[in-house]
Amino acid sequence: MRTILIALGVLSATTMAAVAAAEPAKMVDTNMGKVLANQKGMILYTFDKDTNGKSNCDKDCLKKWPAFHAGKKAKAEGEWSLVKAADGKEMWAYDGKPLYRYSGDKKAGEMNGDGVGGVWHVAK
Repeated sequence: MRTILIALGVLSATTMAAVAAAEPAKMVDTNMGKVLANQKGMILYTFDKDTNGKSNCDKDCLKKWPAFHAGKKAKAEGEWSLVKAADGKEMWAYDGKPLYRYSGDKKAGEMNGDGVGGVWHVAK
């Protein structure tokens, strides 16, 4: 019985570590190839006016292009980093590029923001 309890404890700890290390977004297949989307399937975008590791989307910009906010316990790992959004909250960046959603995308998989103003692109 004790062996079973120890095994269950190890399994539980391993599972929790895997959940904690889960990436904040996922790759999804689209007609434009694989692109990044949040866990609900909403497509993520990058902004050409951002600099590596810094968001240049101000508070008015964030109304149309909401930051892909990170949770309070989020930790940077690998290609994923955290940067400050104009609203003061932490947001995710992939390979140094801050990530956003587009307010014009109403359901999972929509990519209405790609190419807007020549400066917004789906994140790949």
